[in-house]
Amino acid sequence: MNESIAKELIQLAQYDLTVRERLLKENKLSQGYNPVMEAVHKENALRLKEIIDLMGWPTKSKVGDQASEAAWLIVQHSISDPSFMKRCYTLLEQSMGDINPQNIAYLHDRICYFEGKPQKYGTQYDDGVLYPVENKNEVNVLRKELKLNPHPVDSIIELKKPDNSTDLHKDPNFNEWRKKVGWI
Repeated sequence: MNESIAKELIQLAQYDLTVRERLLKENKLSQGYNPVMEAVHKENALRLKEIIDLMGWPTKSKVGDQASEAAWLIVQHSISDPSFMKRCYTLLEQSMGDINPQNIAYLHDRICYFEGKPQKYGTQYDDGVLYPVENKNEVNVLRKELKLNPHPVDSIIELKKPDNSTDLHKDPNFNEWRKKVGWI
């Protein structure tokens, strides 16, 4: 196990969460993507890219459970870098058995959310409401397999996978940002 990289990943994730908590207390996270938070996310993603280039995905056997979770958090928050998130999704899939499988579900759904497509596992919310899912009948089965709590059936909105021209997001400011960073 690479203890120095493990320690660094944990510190990066803790810094992310500390900045987030401070900005929440200052009520600076409610309007769009806060530039301070975005800068932290970009810095962390840059360092994680270097780590991945050095050792591949930081799996449990390479860096331990806590650091592997920290690496996932960094990716989950790197929303300004769609290609990196997608690359990491592939790396997570290739690392099955040596990662937390819930992380694949969360990252899959996060990518779907930012692409404006329905999610598969029901892990993402939009303004406090469960973001639409691909298959209402399958979501709680998948969640059970991953040891995630089921959603009340009446809270699940199903939207069959649309064609590539369909986008679930209507907010022009959000869409402008998604276009700027490469989600659309």
